[in-house]
Amino acid sequence: MSLFSKVIDLSKQLATALLREEKPSAFENSEIFDQKDKDYILSKLTNKAEIKARIKLSKQIDKKKDFKKIKGKLNLPGENLYWRYAVAASVALCIGSAMYFFTEYMPENPNVNTIPVNMNAKTIEPGSSKAILLLEDGSVVALEKGKYYENNNIKSNGEEIVVIPKNNAYPEIAYNYLTIPRGGQFQIKLSDGTQVWLNSESQLKFPETFVDGETRTVELVYGEAYFDVSSSVEHKGSKFVVLNQNQEVEVLGTEFNIRAYKDESHVYTTLVEGKVQVGNGISIQKLTPNEQSQLDLKNNSFTVSLVDVNSEVSWKQGVFSFKGKPLKEIMRVISRWYDVDVVFEDSKLEDIRFRGVLGKDQDIQELLSTIKSLSIIKNYEINDRQIIIK
Repeated sequence: MSLFSKVIDLSKQLATALLREEKPSAFENSEIFDQKDKDYILSKLTNKAEIKARIKLSKQIDKKKDFKKIKGKLNLPGENLYWRYAVAASVALCIGSAMYFFTEYMPENPNVNTIPVNMNAKTIEPGSSKAILLLEDGSVVALEKGKYYENNNIKSNGEEIVVIPKNNAYPEIAYNYLTIPRGGQFQIKLSDGTQVWLNSESQLKFPETFVDGETRTVELVYGEAYFDVSSSVEHKGSKFVVLNQNQEVEVLGTEFNIRAYKDESHVYTTLVEGKVQVGNGISIQKLTPNEQSQLDLKNNSFTVSLVDVNSEVSWKQGVFSFKGKPLKEIMRVISRWYDVDVVFEDSKLEDIRFRGVLGKDQDIQELLSTIKSLSIIKNYEINDRQIIIK
């Protein structure tokens, strides 16, 4: 086996171990790299700043061309110190930025199973900026990337809505609804300057304007939203409240994420900056940064825990970040973004846990092939808009 093939096999084993949160025994026992090289590679794969940089880089590279460059470096003589670090860096780049190098462009392997795919699967595209705006007068406006819209106090460039505040000191409050379908995402800047990012299959009820000095209230009817709230200092001390049918979040000026999907048994509130107070009519929980409250809808009770905030809110940065999440939850996220249905042939597969970062702009087959290549699933099949996990 050539050095190139050995490094590829070792890289796949290392990636599988890290993403499934297992000890990378094969890598640790390998004689290809010395301990200094191993430490270097692992540091590249576990440093958050490095991971973010590689995600950004992966969107700019020509996969086939750059993969050949990496292979060329692996064929250089092995005595040079620079070569050893080039190999180490190449391994880290391959694993950390995009595992598709190993699935789409690796040498042919006769043992790889053929994946049955219906031709209609080609129509499954990643999500994009799109939304439906329901105005207070009953008008319905379809918003999408590249399509501009404007009325008296609302403007949209097809990716974001900007609500222009009214000058009337005592305006008549009118409420609008912004609905994000499956396979969509959108942003809105409320009249007080608060920024809201809305994920797929979400709906926000918001007023055309707020009255300074009075509580600023919006409602996340369902779905997931990230809020960057305009400080109360700029609005005569008025609080900002996010309502949901199961809870109420009160803030003074902060950044936080709420996930309240109709098909999930919990409502998750994650605090990024500042302070929030979460209540359900029975109890109140105060959160500090990096804490997440989980409201169990079955017994209407809260639990609070520390979480990896970057992982919880990565969706607004254009990536899926899964840290030890079960495959059932991962596929639920993927189904919303690609607007597909997911079926598991064996319910035991639902509990397999996965750790990793995947770009939201990936082709659906590329994304599924990545998960398959890491031995997380044995196979998959795509029929029209249904994915069958095997």
